[in-house]
Amino acid sequence: MGQRLRILDVGMGQGTQALRLARAGHTVTGLESDPELLRAAREALSGEPAGIRERFRLIEGDGRETGVHFLPGSFDVVLCHGVLMYVDEPDAMLAGLARMLAPGGLLSLVVRNADALAMRPGLAGDWAGALAAFDADTCAGERGVPARADRLDTLTATLAGIAAPLQAWYGVRVFTETVPGDEGLPAAQELDRLLAAEDRAGRTDPYRRVASLLHLCGVRG
Repeated sequence: MGQRLRILDVGMGQGTQALRLARAGHTVTGLESDPELLRAAREALSGEPAGIRERFRLIEGDGRETGVHFLPGSFDVVLCHGVLMYVDEPDAMLAGLARMLAPGGLLSLVVRNADALAMRPGLAGDWAGALAAFDADTCAGERGVPARADRLDTLTATLAGIAAPLQAWYGVRVFTETVPGDEGLPAAQELDRLLAAEDRAGRTDPYRRVASLLHLCGVRG
């Protein structure tokens, strides 16, 4: 097994990602403010072997208040995936997350790509929606809740300012953004091709720049 990391998953939801990391041998802390999602995570964790339960901690709390729950430098990795889009003013939260990192620690963000908001309505033939999206910084999020979008250049500057400069970034959902959420997975071989295409596009210009989401990785100096 490789290095065992101390990981904080901010806004972990029902814990799917965090559980995978715990199963891989890492020590994981999941922070979630929604009681229903936290309950689902506890239920999922209860079915895991004792060793995994022992290295997984669940905390009810807000990602904007990490300093209330943890000491600076407590984690090797901080994940904040699909959360910033629901935070009106993210800079203070990002600074707080960066303080949680030990030197050399990784801050992993997944955000909505503001520079590609016109892609979805445009590909659907919604020309009015596409034209409006060019100058927008919000879009419809999950369950119809409005979601804020971020720009790569702005977040690059923010990460530099909080001493966790951007080291790498990727596009997420380049080709599959318009696939309905209730559509089933394709057959195994076709799924492998889809994932390979998405992976390559997410690492390659100009494709990654029009991805629905951006995955940014900053490293604490």
